[in-house]
Amino acid sequence: MDTTILLSFIGATALLSISPGPDNIFVLIQSITNGVKYGLATVLGLISGCIVHTSLVAFGASAIIKSNENLYLTLKVFGAAYLFFLAYKVFKSEANISVDAEVIGPKKTLGQLFRQGFIMNILNPKVSIFFLALFPGFLFSDSMSTVSQFFVLGFVFMGVSLVIFSLIALLAGAISTKLRQNSTIGNVLKWLQITVFIGIAIFILFSD
Repeated sequence: MDTTILLSFIGATALLSISPGPDNIFVLIQSITNGVKYGLATVLGLISGCIVHTSLVAFGASAIIKSNENLYLTLKVFGAAYLFFLAYKVFKSEANISVDAEVIGPKKTLGQLFRQGFIMNILNPKVSIFFLALFPGFLFSDSMSTVSQFFVLGFVFMGVSLVIFSLIALLAGAISTKLRQNSTIGNVLKWLQITVFIGIAIFILFSD
């Protein structure tokens, strides 16, 4: 087992979770408007949805890897290209981060927010595409089956995201205040996200 690769994956996942996106902004808004426990319910729903995407990618991508080395190479190139594309999309986007809580609808129960987070996640095909792009470059063991490694990576991704999203929910008030008061933080997070996407893409291209 190559622990260096696994640690690199943990670091990349942490940076991606910190970078602003629709999921963590949604968690932030729910926490600000309804309270921490409602934000945490949303977090649990979002993270639970990742199990579905991990399963789809684990069994689908592992079959590709086992069947043909050229297909595996194609999968890695696709993964790197997709991450470069995501970096370009972030580059073209505005740097400002909006955390205004207008139009979030009527207050929901904890169960409703859990279901909403879960459904938001599983109905987003971009999550599976992202996992498909990310996971093959971080296979960390020659002895463990590919399916098992994909599930390990999936649960590591879920665990790291759970911790960071939960911290966002717990610190919602302070975070939102900082985002509103600091006009440069959006630009810093934007370039952090671009750097992470490009760095992971290069890692995937040159990994064995």
